[in-house]
Amino acid sequence: MFRVSISIVLSFSFLFLKAQNIKSNNNDTIQSKTPLTNVSVKGFRKINTSKLNKQVFTADQFDAAKGGTGIDLIKNLPSVSINAEGTFTMRGSTGIQVLLNGKPIQSDAASFLSQIPANSIDKIEVMNAPSANFDADGRAGIINIITKKGTVNGTSYNMNLQGGLPCINCYENKNNPRRFGADIGMSIRSSKWDINLAANYLRNDIAGRRAGDASTLINNIYTQFPSNGERSYKRYSYSVRTNITYTINKQNNISAGFLQSEKTQFRTADLFYTNSKKNSVTNNLISNTNYFNQNLVNKYGSFLLGNLDYTHIFLNKSSLIASILYEKALLNGYTNNLNQLTNLNKDSLEFSQNTGRSPLNAYRFKLDYSKDITDGKFEAGIQYRDQFQTGEYLGVQAIIGTNQYLTLPEFSDNITITNRILSGYFQLTQKKSLWEYTLGLRYENANRKFKADKSVNSIPLLQNNFFPNVNILYQIKDHYKLKAAIARRVQRNTNNELNPYFEREHSETLEQGDPYLLPELATTYELGWIKEWDKGSFFQTIYYQDIKNVISRTNNVYNDSIIRRIYTNSGNADLLGMESGLTTKVLSWWQFYFGANLYHYSIKGSLFNNTIIVDNSNWVFSINTNHTIKLSPTINAQFTLNYLSERVTPQGKDSYFFQPNLSLKKTWSNKYLLTMQWQNIAFGNMKTNQQRITTSGRDFFTSTNYIQETNIILINFGININQINKKNKLPVSEFGEREF
Repeated sequence: MFRVSISIVLSFSFLFLKAQNIKSNNNDTIQSKTPLTNVSVKGFRKINTSKLNKQVFTADQFDAAKGGTGIDLIKNLPSVSINAEGTFTMRGSTGIQVLLNGKPIQSDAASFLSQIPANSIDKIEVMNAPSANFDADGRAGIINIITKKGTVNGTSYNMNLQGGLPCINCYENKNNPRRFGADIGMSIRSSKWDINLAANYLRNDIAGRRAGDASTLINNIYTQFPSNGERSYKRYSYSVRTNITYTINKQNNISAGFLQSEKTQFRTADLFYTNSKKNSVTNNLISNTNYFNQNLVNKYGSFLLGNLDYTHIFLNKSSLIASILYEKALLNGYTNNLNQLTNLNKDSLEFSQNTGRSPLNAYRFKLDYSKDITDGKFEAGIQYRDQFQTGEYLGVQAIIGTNQYLTLPEFSDNITITNRILSGYFQLTQKKSLWEYTLGLRYENANRKFKADKSVNSIPLLQNNFFPNVNILYQIKDHYKLKAAIARRVQRNTNNELNPYFEREHSETLEQGDPYLLPELATTYELGWIKEWDKGSFFQTIYYQDIKNVISRTNNVYNDSIIRRIYTNSGNADLLGMESGLTTKVLSWWQFYFGANLYHYSIKGSLFNNTIIVDNSNWVFSINTNHTIKLSPTINAQFTLNYLSERVTPQGKDSYFFQPNLSLKKTWSNKYLLTMQWQNIAFGNMKTNQQRITTSGRDFFTSTNYIQETNIILINFGININQINKKNKLPVSEFGEREF
């Protein structure tokens, strides 16, 4: 059934493209015989275009994201998927490097995108095989967020307000979710000055439940502890950004940026457990206990950064850009875990608490040179990155019946982590006749050091790597192009993945890092073709990725009722896939977009000192599609669907996951916008916005269904004063949010 569906899609695409080609050729004939005078273009804006080393997607074509965040936009791209826990993958990998207006950030992709208002984004550039002038971070590639623009000369303003209706299905959660937000921006430009200001606040709670089953087998004692109850989020964030550019003269300009932001998240997991023990040989019941677990996780991040850029243009039209950035962040959090008997007295069985305080300081220095040459450009540069982070972690357990606490050594210590990366690159881009290509090479010297107070010696990691890239684009004939690419990338470890001290995530779950983790290294090969016409485009790319030192979050047994979850290198993997994207204006009132990604993932290796062999593989399929219907000149309706099929992990599998959405948009005078969104549509027993994650080993089994809120209704109102047509270059956190 699956293969038949793919064949039907590809056959339809071929016939459709053939028809478009005939129509395009006929139009070319008519145009050659008919002189044009005044032309007025009305209708839909093209969703995506393909270039030498990237695909460019137009953000305002995704109405379902209005008033939301960058996450709501990104998940619509053809090779991007999101699961129930909010984890993003691109071509099956979580290793995504995010840029803002071409500048790298070091934060976790989801954390960063959740703080960028969707209304402020103009375009999204996807680079699966990026050039050497970009950091080598992110094995899946790069997503570059291009923010909206301001006036050529003068002042422009934009404002958006969003509110959510009360939840339809609240899952009997303790508190109902609240959803509201606002973002505002201002741009002022004159012949010398370019000033951009922006601020936003977002409260974006979500209700939900968790239904799980877990079991262990130790010394012939089989323990089973299924659970069911609330798993909800309360989360809010704000940020203030500014960027000021002063043009000294035609050869020199200076730019300064500032960011202040805070982000807070509470995750509540109030679960009822049934713990039963029996002898696995005789099947005799040993004990049976019901208890209630209150688990609250708080994460707080405060980020402050400033950057200064200087650009000089030489008389020979070459340019030199010098940049410096400083970031300071404070990351705090705690986890409270309380087990109580499920009787009227709620007698306490156990209470533990983990606290963590982790300040961070980071610097980035860059020097980039570029020069136009015959039919192309030469670029070269050097960069130094320095990140210093400490962590103070304390785990305590209450002595029941007293006011005293025991310090837990396995949960407590002070650590220090430094990351220093020195890099240099050169790159040549040329366009000759029907050919366009980029050749580049990047070198990076990465020095990481982990030190814990309890350890006498530090744990160093020194790596020297070359990262070559080749991008080729060939124009076969009008409207047809071939492309090929090779690129090597790295996925570096977050400091959280290195921390070896336990944290109690749930009653039955401990989480732990590994200071000996190695970064992932991946080489990507691509071959594809592109067809473009006036009303749309189609692309298809076959890709292969060879991945070394795959980082996985794996499980083993800690005790009879607790599973230990640890970050580890689980082996090597390869990924072979094909992605396709079709966008066209089917009728004058209907624009259609369809993106699909199909890949085969295989991983082989071992876990826990070769005691467990990893050999797992399967096919994975994802679809992102939207249909925009023009109901009138000022009213649009749009339906979107994001679907991810079942996929394997080193110790199990994740079930399929899907999110359908519907939006209605009304505009007035190109200045005012009203959007109503119906997110995560569900009828009856539809399993919208939920996913089951299963893992197993020789002595344990876990299966957890994450059920999150459906049928969310949001209303967004926007105002835009003065036409937008200039990049709004605002700074973002480079280092701190990656550790949030």
